[in-house]
Amino acid sequence: MFIDEVTITVKAGDGGNGCLAFRREKYVPRGGPSGGDGGGGGDVVLVSSENYNTLLHFRFNPEHTAERGRHGEGSNRTGRDGESIEVPVPVGTIVFNADTGEQLFDFTAAGQRFTVAHGGRGGRGNARFATATHQAPTEHEDGKPGDFLQLRLELKLLADVALVGFPNAGKSTLISRLSAAKPKIANYPFTTLEPNLGVVQVGDRTFVLADIPGLIEGAHEGHGLGTQFLRHVERTRLLVHLVDVSDFSGRDPVHDFDVILNELASFSSELLDKPMIVVASKIDACQDATRIEAVRDLAKKRGLPFFAISSATGEGIEELRFGISEKLFSETGNATIAVGS
Repeated sequence: MFIDEVTITVKAGDGGNGCLAFRREKYVPRGGPSGGDGGGGGDVVLVSSENYNTLLHFRFNPEHTAERGRHGEGSNRTGRDGESIEVPVPVGTIVFNADTGEQLFDFTAAGQRFTVAHGGRGGRGNARFATATHQAPTEHEDGKPGDFLQLRLELKLLADVALVGFPNAGKSTLISRLSAAKPKIANYPFTTLEPNLGVVQVGDRTFVLADIPGLIEGAHEGHGLGTQFLRHVERTRLLVHLVDVSDFSGRDPVHDFDVILNELASFSSELLDKPMIVVASKIDACQDATRIEAVRDLAKKRGLPFFAISSATGEGIEELRFGISEKLFSETGNATIAVGS
């Protein structure tokens, strides 16, 4: 199961209380206050890890609490600090304060650490309040409470290239031809219910390709699967727009192209600024060449690279593989190396 948004609570440990004590021992003629300080509470630390590619583990464990500090004791013994806890999150996770909506941190690489909740400070024991004129203090402090936060975690997959298009446009089949990914492939709409990632090798270059569940007209209003997965497109550097030109699709490919662009713009205008490649897919099932030419002319008018492919027969696949690589590296210089594979 792919989970890309969850709400969790984190509670740092409270500080231990300071101790009120006086030293009264045989052979110790000058005793006095001996209350030790309380220990500090443990922190809650989020750590990005490549061992996770979904937020599913938070679905069944939404509460994370660090250990509180031990109370101070007599004979000036300081309480032990509470143990901090580390909470693993996938690379690509964005952390928000669920109450205010403020973005707290964005994990873009493995091994990053962010202390999201700080433990409370331990209280001072009465020995801390002794002075030359106040030699028997009874003052002592309670420990400070640790931070308590409700967080919203949002996962945006780290991929270099995203495949977008209508349902059943051939995105899943294409990613299976370009990479070792094995997504579910079937001849009905909305076969893909969650993003799939694949690592594509082109010579000595490697990039990550994402198959995004299909969009339909009105997706920004919640139709079909809506735009809930388009957040994963925001991090990508290149869009590959698949347009089904097969005779049996029953749709106008030019209209399909415009619909998808409108849905992308409705989600975020920045998506339209990303470099794009237009791909006419399923050409093996197209007897009317004008359908392919219409998409070719549309791409030319917009100044976009164009490829015609058939994932079933393999026609145009290698040309597209090298075309994506050339466009990606010419636009960005470097690509992600096997992130999320």
